[in-house]
Amino acid sequence: MQHKMILFYRKKSGVNKLSKLSHDPMMEMFIFETAQLLEQLEEIIINSEKSNSYSAHNINEIFRIMHTIKGSSAMMLYNNISTLAHSMEDLFFFLRETKPSSVNFSELTDLILKGADFIKTELVKIEEGMEANTDSGFLIDEISKFLADLKKANSSIQNCEKEEKSDSKEKQKYYIRSDKFADMSTTKAFKAVIHFEEDCKMENVRAFNVIHNIKDLVSHICYFPSNIIDDDETDEIIRKEGFKILFRADCDIDAIRETLMQTVFLKNLELAEIDNDEERIQLEKQQETANVYPTVHKAAENELEVEAQSQLRGQSMISVSVSKLDELMDLVGEMVIAEAMVVQNPDLKGLELNNFQKAARQLNKITSEMQHIVMSIRMVPLTATFHKMNRIVRDMCKKLGKDVQLKIIGAETEVDKNVIEHISDPLMHLVRNALDHGIEPPEDRQSKGKPQTGTITLEAKSAGSDVLVIVNDDGKGLCKEKLLDRARANGLLHKAEVDMSDREIYNLIFLPGFSTKDSISEFSGRGVGMDVVTKNIESVGGTVSVDSIPDKGTTITLKFPLTLAIIDGMNIKVGNSRYTIPTVSIIESFRPQKEAIITDPDGNEMIMVRGQCHPILRLHERYKVKTNITSLFDGIIIMVEQDSKTLCIFADELLGQQQVVVKALPEYVQRFKRIRGLAGCTLLGDGSISLILDIAGLIRV
Repeated sequence: MQHKMILFYRKKSGVNKLSKLSHDPMMEMFIFETAQLLEQLEEIIINSEKSNSYSAHNINEIFRIMHTIKGSSAMMLYNNISTLAHSMEDLFFFLRETKPSSVNFSELTDLILKGADFIKTELVKIEEGMEANTDSGFLIDEISKFLADLKKANSSIQNCEKEEKSDSKEKQKYYIRSDKFADMSTTKAFKAVIHFEEDCKMENVRAFNVIHNIKDLVSHICYFPSNIIDDDETDEIIRKEGFKILFRADCDIDAIRETLMQTVFLKNLELAEIDNDEERIQLEKQQETANVYPTVHKAAENELEVEAQSQLRGQSMISVSVSKLDELMDLVGEMVIAEAMVVQNPDLKGLELNNFQKAARQLNKITSEMQHIVMSIRMVPLTATFHKMNRIVRDMCKKLGKDVQLKIIGAETEVDKNVIEHISDPLMHLVRNALDHGIEPPEDRQSKGKPQTGTITLEAKSAGSDVLVIVNDDGKGLCKEKLLDRARANGLLHKAEVDMSDREIYNLIFLPGFSTKDSISEFSGRGVGMDVVTKNIESVGGTVSVDSIPDKGTTITLKFPLTLAIIDGMNIKVGNSRYTIPTVSIIESFRPQKEAIITDPDGNEMIMVRGQCHPILRLHERYKVKTNITSLFDGIIIMVEQDSKTLCIFADELLGQQQVVVKALPEYVQRFKRIRGLAGCTLLGDGSISLILDIAGLIRV
C-alpha cells in the first residue's frame, strides 16, 4: 500500500515526466538527507583510510548511513540505489559482526567511494527531473566479490567465533548469570505481553527499550518477535499481537510490574507467572536460538543509545529550506529600505520632530538586531567545503603517484551561504593545481632535501568584514621567467615586463587561456581553471592574490566579504545620478589642491597624495553622465583601494553613509558588456536608484 502511494506521488509530482522537483517537499527532503549522509560517509571513509583501520564506531556509523539510504530510497522506489546501499550494508554488517583481522582497506575504500559516487550521480539526475535508472549491478557484483573474498580469507576466525558462541549458549542453557543468580531452580519463570497505544510509531524501538529497562531485574530473556532491531516490519506484528517476553527472575512480580508500567505509550500489560510445562520448556529451549539480551544485542544497545542521545541533542535544531531563508533576507532588505524611506523622507526636512526622531532611533535599533539575527542564520561554516577537498587530494594522489597530506585550519569560520556556493569551485581548482603543478613527485622532493610527503594547507580566518581563505603548498613554487615566456608567446602581456612587480607576474596565471602545463591532462593544462577562480571570486566582490618562493611553495589568498545581501555604503552624486561605494574599499575623501594634479604624456590625469601618484577616474566621463561640475576643484575625490591597487574617483559630492540592500542589475543592463565596474543596484531612502560600484572592475578599466 505504501509503495502504491509513493508511486502515485511520483507520478503526480512529475518525476516520470522529467520535471524539476524544486517544489516537492518529500523529494527535496530525500535528496537533502541522502546528500548529507553521503558527505558524512565520505569523511568517515577517507579518515579511516588514512589510519588504515576502521574503528567499531566508524563501522557502525557507515552501517547506519547505508541502512538509512537503503530505506529511504526504497520508499521513494529508487531500487537501483536501494539495492546498492543494501549490498554495502551487508558488507559492513559482516565487518561489524565478525571483526575480521585481514582486510584490504584501500580496496574497501575504493569500493565504498565508487558506490557513493554512483548514488551522487543518481541524486543529480533526480534533482534535474531525470529518471534515476542507471543499473548498479556492476558495483553490487564488485562488492559481493569483495565480501566473498573477505569471508574466505577470514573463515578460520568465523569458525572459532561460532564455536565460542555455541559454547556460550550451551552454558546459558544450564546456568544463569553468576552476578545475580545461583541457578535456574531458584528463579521463577514469567510471561509478559505488552500492547502499545495506537499511532505511537516505532513499536520495535519501544519494545527494545522495554528489554533495556528490565535487564537488571531479570535473566534469560526471550522475546517475540526476536528481530526487532534488524527488521522494521516487526512494527506491524507488535501492533497486532503485542510484544511477548519470556524471562526468569527471583524478585517479586510486583517489582517487575512496576517497572513495565513505566513504559512510554503503554496501552495494556499482561504479566503472569508461567504455570504450564509447555511455556516453561519453550523458555528453556529458546536459550539456544533466541536473542539473549546481555550478549548478542550489546552492540545494538550501544547503537540505539548513541542514536537516542543524538536525537535528544538535535531536538533544539530544525531544518529550514534555503528558499525560505532567501525570502526572509529579502523581506529584511525591504524593511531596511522602507526604514530609510521613512526617516529620510524629504517632507520631514526642516521640521523639529523630537518624538519622531526618538521612535526612528528605536526602529533602527530593532531593524539592526533583526538584520544581525537573519545574517547569523544564513552563516554557514566552511567545514563541509574544506573537507570535500580531502576526496580530491586522495583521488589525485592515487592517479598521479604523489604522496600529499591536506592540512585544514579554521574550518569553523562562517560565511554567507551564497558566498560558499561561489567559492567551492575556485577552491577545487586551486587544490587541484597545487597538487598537479606545485607538489613535486616523491623522488624530486627527496633530491631537494624535502620530505617525500607534500603538504597542502587550507586556512580560513576572519579579517574584519571580510574572510581570507589561504591555499598554501610546499611545492616547487612559480617561475617568473617561465610565466613571462608563456604570456609573451600567447600575447597576454599588456605592460612592459620591466615595469611589472613580482605579484603582477604571478597574477598572470589568472588570465584566460594561460597555463604553465606543457601537456593537457584530465586535471589541468587547458588554461581555464584559474580564470574560473578569478571570475567566481570577483562575482562576490572578492579578490585573489598570489605569492611564491621558488622551491619553497606558493600561497594563493582569496579575500571576499562575509555576506552579499546588505552592505555599508557611501552614497555619492554625479549629475542627477547616484552611486554607492562599499565603505570597506574607501581609504579617504578630500578636495584636491591645484599643485597635486598631474597629466602624463598620454593625457591621463593623475594626483599626488603624500608623495605617491594615483590615477583619477571621472565617473561622469566613464558613464556619460551630464553634470555641471567638471572641474576637479569643485567636486570631491574618493580614494579607494582593492588588492593593493588604488584609484581616485571624482564625483560631484558625498551624500552620506548608509546600509544598502544589494540588488542584481536588470537583465537588459547585464547584456551591455561594455559597462564594467557595476556590481548591482540599490534603492535609496528618497525612492531613487543608486548603482553600486565594483571597485575591482573599475581599477582594471
